Amino acid sequence: MSHCSGAINFKRGGGRAASPRSPEHERLYCELDRLWNRGRELLGCEIAIMGGAMTWVSERNLVAAISNAGGFGVIASGSMSPELLSLEIGATRAMTTRPFGVNLITLHPQLLELIDVCTDHRVGHVVLAGGLPTSAAVGRIKQGGARVLCFAPALGFARKLVRMGVDAIVIEGNEAGGHIGPVSTGVLAQEILPHLASVPVFVAGGIGRGEAMLAYLEMGAAGVQLGTRFVCAHESIAHPRFKQAFIRAAARDAVASVQLDPRFPVIPVRALHNPAADCFAAMQRRVVDRFARGELSQKAAQLEVEHFWAGALRRAVIDGDIEAGSLMAGQSVGFVTREQSTVEIIEELVGQALGVLAARCERTSDQAPRSVADLSRRQDAPG
Repeated sequence: MSHCSGAINFKRGGGRAASPRSPEHERLYCELDRLWNRGRELLGCEIAIMGGAMTWVSERNLVAAISNAGGFGVIASGSMSPELLSLEIGATRAMTTRPFGVNLITLHPQLLELIDVCTDHRVGHVVLAGGLPTSAAVGRIKQGGARVLCFAPALGFARKLVRMGVDAIVIEGNEAGGHIGPVSTGVLAQEILPHLASVPVFVAGGIGRGEAMLAYLEMGAAGVQLGTRFVCAHESIAHPRFKQAFIRAAARDAVASVQLDPRFPVIPVRALHNPAADCFAAMQRRVVDRFARGELSQKAAQLEVEHFWAGALRRAVIDGDIEAGSLMAGQSVGFVTREQSTVEIIEELVGQALGVLAARCERTSDQAPRSVADLSRRQDAPG
């Protein structure tokens, strides 16, 4: 797939161009395609933008829409049973003939059975998330003929995954929504991209505009992954109230969950602040007090903390309960200003990246000497 992509004709700065590409625009497309060619080759798509796997959101409708727009949709399997995953893959395939992947949680008790479902459906790409996978899981996916992508929180983990045989790495900074690590996207990119050239690396977390996407590509990324930007796509089945919460939110509204006592660890989750977040903090205080009074064992207290959010994401995404549900969102939520089609979102991102490349070409052209005589005059000019 080394030719310049032609799925969509984009304007500089975003939006669909009405006229055929000029030679100048063709050069810009070729430069962008050169930057993410490894990602396009690995994924088998025209635009190396992966859809982040968001439980309850990244299902057949949005996944197919992203792939049909030239990107790479990914099904969020979450806690699905093998039977449910089989149905979801089949339903997605009925909506697109283009490649898409499946995200599997490494801690799922039926992980190997889920891998077999992907093999039976000839899914070409499996993304493993939620922890370091076993060699057995990676080997089983590859034996089934699929490519394996894994999340890596640090360079050492990334190198270990490559030795295990994974085909690509995803690095995700803590600007992302949902479960997050301690390091920002920018720092992870600087830590990993210059030192890991053996496999394609995709960057995720906080990417909301094409300019940022281009910056990571120029640092050596093979592509990017975005989740939050697609939540308010027309094709997303998220409840209208959930979408409106995103549209109204600013980047600073997407905050990480708070842990009040280190004896009762809380896995950090980035979400929009709402009354449920305040209730979670109050519940932690009550649990700590009850433990201090001897009313709860440490194990029982920890279980109360962990069970607070059970079912909360579904309540928000599907039922629209934005007061008591979990509004998982990345800090790029500030760039979500309206509902858009998936095609329009991807057009916007690519158009913004092309705009940077075009502006750079114009600056270079303005600064370049127009002739040999002009060059000589510049060299002879007093310093």
